[in-house]
Amino acid sequence: MTSAAVTLIQSRDNALIKDLRRLAQDTTAYRKQGRVWLEGDHLCRAALDRSIRPSMAVFSESFWPQWQYDKALAAIKIVVIPDALFKDISGLESPAGMGFLWDMPAAQPLDPAAATVVLDRVQDAGNVGSILRSASAFGFRQVLGIKGSAALWSPKVLRAGMGAHFALSLVEGVSEQDLDALQVPLVVTSSHGGSYLHQAALPWPCAWVMGHEGQGVAASLESRAALRIRIAQPGGEESLNVGAAAAICLHASGAMRSA
Repeated sequence: MTSAAVTLIQSRDNALIKDLRRLAQDTTAYRKQGRVWLEGDHLCRAALDRSIRPSMAVFSESFWPQWQYDKALAAIKIVVIPDALFKDISGLESPAGMGFLWDMPAAQPLDPAAATVVLDRVQDAGNVGSILRSASAFGFRQVLGIKGSAALWSPKVLRAGMGAHFALSLVEGVSEQDLDALQVPLVVTSSHGGSYLHQAALPWPCAWVMGHEGQGVAASLESRAALRIRIAQPGGEESLNVGAAAAICLHASGAMRSA
């Protein structure tokens, strides 16, 4: 059995329970608390696989027996709560039964030389999480969120990212002027003009800019770009979902880099 002591909490008014409820249900509570709530077995194991050490693991009474002999919990504080209380905390329709509380590291400065993805006011949490997964999969190591983008560590983005967060350096609240520090060329996506992706010589490393779901990349950012790229759509659709477009573009960069 894990060597960590187990604490039982049964009151919904307990200070820890209140904090967890805020982290699970409030999009930006992590900014005030300096920690995030990772809910679910898959996300928690993804964190452990990346050598992320949570400050605390919280289990529902019914889920705790599945983990109580896991060596990964050694030296981690364990809290067990009634199933009904875990359901009250959870932001999910079907509560996962477990979660980790992780103290976030200090904010990292922008890395000028890193292969980067820039989110220009991308607001849907599912899209942002999908883009983070693609960034991690195809060799990008930095994601910059321009002001107006979805909160990168929000519960919905964390779930959609499925562990990609732990492989990336994430910088929020970036301004267009901050991008001047980048030493890699900006490449912007466009549905109306520019070079076709399958014909373009893509630079590496670079910074791909993915734009707002409805408005696309801001004109002021387009004017900064070294390259404008569009994706051929022989089927005739007007545009692609930004998450799908990002997957296609980032894969093309990764493939060209390894060719």
